[in-house]
Amino acid sequence: MELKDILAISGQAGLFKYIAQSRNGVIVESLLDGKRMNASASSRVSALSEISMFTENEDIPLAEVFTKMYAHTGGKPAISAKESPARLQAFFGEVLPEYDRERVHASDIKKAVAWFNMLIEAGFTEFKLPDETAE
Repeated sequence: MELKDILAISGQAGLFKYIAQSRNGVIVESLLDGKRMNASASSRVSALSEISMFTENEDIPLAEVFTKMYAHTGGKPAISAKESPARLQAFFGEVLPEYDRERVHASDIKKAVAWFNMLIEAGFTEFKLPDETAE
């Protein structure tokens, strides 16, 4: 399973694995409980490989952020996404010191940490973008 096959759906908790195209959208499977559902074509669906974070220089792909988090935690889950905003920002500052503190909000960090922990629980160990796997 690659990061391009993992989807975030607006209004839905958790992450989803792409299964197939359907007539009205896409069929996805929850990484949390394994249940399948149809995400309608009107839903905002984003592949994790297309999401990036603001830094002081140029935007960094979420896959690279996850790789840095994985190295920082030694392959273990990160701190809980339910920690205080100050603790989440301190953790994120250790992982990605150059993140843009003006544009990356505590809610963004919370979501990134929660997604990272879900992926680790699902057995992810590598976070590569589609063009990196071809090399």
